[in-house]
Amino acid sequence: MPGPDTTLDSDGPSSRVLWVAAAVVVVLLGGTVALWAHTGTTLFFEMIRAGFMACFG
Repeated sequence: MPGPDTTLDSDGPSSRVLWVAAAVVVVLLGGTVALWAHTGTTLFFEMIRAGFMACFG
């Protein structure tokens, strides 16, 4: 009994969404590493905490 076609279509919209999501994750991780390398551990965490406090505090 043949099953549904399970080939991946690289032109479909779901593929584009995955590529965009992957690009966003890479940019966020790259920014995190760059900020950490530039400011050091203590200042990095203080900046993250200050950002959360500005948004949610």
